[in-house]
Amino acid sequence: MNYKHHSFRHAGVIFQEPEFIDQFYEITSIIEGISEEDLIAKHNSYGAANIERTPMSLSKAINNLLKDRFVEAGWIEESGIFQDTAYQGDTWRLDFAKADVSIEVAFNHSSVIAWNLLKPVLASELNHVNKAIQTKIGVLITATEEMKRNGGFDGAIGTFEKYVEYLPPLNNVLTVPLFIFGLEAPTSFKVEQYQLAPRKKIGRIIPIT
Repeated sequence: MNYKHHSFRHAGVIFQEPEFIDQFYEITSIIEGISEEDLIAKHNSYGAANIERTPMSLSKAINNLLKDRFVEAGWIEESGIFQDTAYQGDTWRLDFAKADVSIEVAFNHSSVIAWNLLKPVLASELNHVNKAIQTKIGVLITATEEMKRNGGFDGAIGTFEKYVEYLPPLNNVLTVPLFIFGLEAPTSFKVEQYQLAPRKKIGRIIPIT
């Protein structure tokens, strides 16, 4: 997949340092290694046995492809931020963590943009709640506005452009380096939502000619 990117607090420069460069190129290689054919095959696989199980967007396909490849590369999946049992569950987890880097894959509602930006900060900063991990730099992977439109995503999701827009007012709160990837739309196809039943929509792959 192609992507845009934004570096906050010099994350792009820091990622070129020996301590971080291997993880950075691992992340970019995983993202770039997902082809449009991979996206089509994964998306269509969900509805192979029952068309009603076909998702409306590419979100599920991208999430699962990233998950498979990050786990294969040795990243810890759903890493908890804190040890305290009062702070467990999805709210207090990162999607992936490895060494000094934490990753959040964010295709959810725009109302949680600030929280998604803050989670890598919690994983990086010292805290009065006992930590399960301690990272030094955060990564967010999200969709661009064009991917939202052409990938069949819900209109309310937070996009790369919105994440970048949130950074200035949160500058004093986001105290650690963050590197944001904005996944760009496929060039050979788009996802068109189709009303399969009165209360059921699916996403159909439509070639772009």
